[in-house]
Amino acid sequence: MAVHGIDLGTTCSAIARTDSSGRPQVLVGMTGEATVPSVVLFASDREHLVGEGARRQARLDPEHVCALVKRRMGESDWRFVAHGRSWSAAAVSSLILKSVCEDAAFGSGEQVTSAVITVPAYFGDEERRATTLAGTYAGLDVVDVLSEPIAAALSYGFGRLDGSFGLTKDAGYETVLVYDLGGGTFDATVIELADRRISVLAVDGDHQLGGADWDERICLHLSRQFCAENPDAEDPLDDSAGAQELVIAAQRAKHDLSDRESTEVVVTHDGARSTVTLTRAELEDMTSALLRRTIDLTRSCLEAASRRGVGRVGRVLMVGGSSRMPMVEKALRAELGIAPELHDPDLAVAKGAALYGAKKELERLVEGDLVTRGRLRAGDRIEDAPPDELDAACRRVADALGQPLAQVRRAIEIRVDTVVSRGFGVLAANPMTGELEPVWLVHRNDRLPINVSRSFGTVRRDQDAIEIRIVEQQSQAESMRVQDVKLLVAGTIEGIPPGYDEGSEVRVRFLMGFDGLLTVLADHVEARLPLTLTAQTGATLSQAEVAREREQLQRTRRRDA
Repeated sequence: MAVHGIDLGTTCSAIARTDSSGRPQVLVGMTGEATVPSVVLFASDREHLVGEGARRQARLDPEHVCALVKRRMGESDWRFVAHGRSWSAAAVSSLILKSVCEDAAFGSGEQVTSAVITVPAYFGDEERRATTLAGTYAGLDVVDVLSEPIAAALSYGFGRLDGSFGLTKDAGYETVLVYDLGGGTFDATVIELADRRISVLAVDGDHQLGGADWDERICLHLSRQFCAENPDAEDPLDDSAGAQELVIAAQRAKHDLSDRESTEVVVTHDGARSTVTLTRAELEDMTSALLRRTIDLTRSCLEAASRRGVGRVGRVLMVGGSSRMPMVEKALRAELGIAPELHDPDLAVAKGAALYGAKKELERLVEGDLVTRGRLRAGDRIEDAPPDELDAACRRVADALGQPLAQVRRAIEIRVDTVVSRGFGVLAANPMTGELEPVWLVHRNDRLPINVSRSFGTVRRDQDAIEIRIVEQQSQAESMRVQDVKLLVAGTIEGIPPGYDEGSEVRVRFLMGFDGLLTVLADHVEARLPLTLTAQTGATLSQAEVAREREQLQRTRRRDA
């Protein structure tokens, strides 16, 4: 079975897979559309609707429609409440994933069982775990969680399994800036591209910034114009249904202004009607601060790359539907002196995820062949196999799948190196003040995989327990204040026998693989008491809730069959 690629977007989602030649294809379902709105309508406590139908119903039943849920991923306390039931962001996202997969299966006739799901590069550990959890709730084998800029780079042609790599002629390597302005998130990523290797050098971004913020500014403008012309009418923004109507009108106006210099928006509410003329210049003026924020984050990313020896980038790739706005291209050209490239911005991430999924599946098959024949030990890397044995395994897999040997071999050879998007540390007592403060072991833009350790000391003699608290960086800069960090996970080394002096060594080790998920190992060295922590997301449901959701999904499938 193929490993599909899923772009779980803030406003729209898409799914793709590769064909027999290694080229990505976006799958369409019953509607014939390549993307599905990431919107869920909870019609009752047991029924829900996902997609365009839910988005349309938002005007009639706004209190039971959940949108922009991706912005809530990793928020442990957030719940969407509808008809007496509460849903975490991971749970709502699982409904979107399930619907996208079932729709794709309807169109292609092939069930979706395994997937690579994409996330913004600036997502932290909890957001990535919540995304994996959403896939699990949806019944998927989540092969990997892939950063969207890497997926975009793959889609633009870098590392294609069909052999077309995408580098400019005669270039040994290139550095590329991926500017990803989606419906609800923004990422800037600098990537170094060389034959058979994609290396992320620096990331920056804001997962609370995207096209939805442009829509909000337009809504405010339309509301003011309507109220000025109709002083006796209710403000549309004071009514849930009226606000939803304005959002849809704002989105339509934004799209129109990507192709035209002006557009007319009809606002009808509370028995009154206004026709508002909106120009591209007005849109750019009212949203200039939003655009400036993306440029500032891009500059920060470029400065981080510069500190790693990359003084300039050779190409700029624009991704995300909101990148279509002419103001984006104009600003990037002015700031960087480079003409940005825009190609398939709504589908590039899903296509890249499909390419990565195909690579992971071929790696799995080749590794399985080597292990079965005793040519590789389980857990070892494929590249550790003898070259002739690796070649033979690639040939056997290629023959079994009916694919060119070069395609399988290339999938094995391509390497994706990335960096962490946030800093991670441990809370420790300052020896001078006694106050707790974060000590950073992992820094933003450190290259993966991470394997770093640091020793601390106990604070008193005969200390019988040690609490280990792991924190994540929240702001752009590493802060030494406890109130500026996010507690990821905590645990306690207990049962330490008496007899150990103050300052006894406590070693803490941080491990993070290419999936960006964090494991922490801690131990009291002399007492030989270990503790293992994994940063479990707080956006989980109880086992009973998971069982109820799966039962509900099964009932829905039986009803639709």
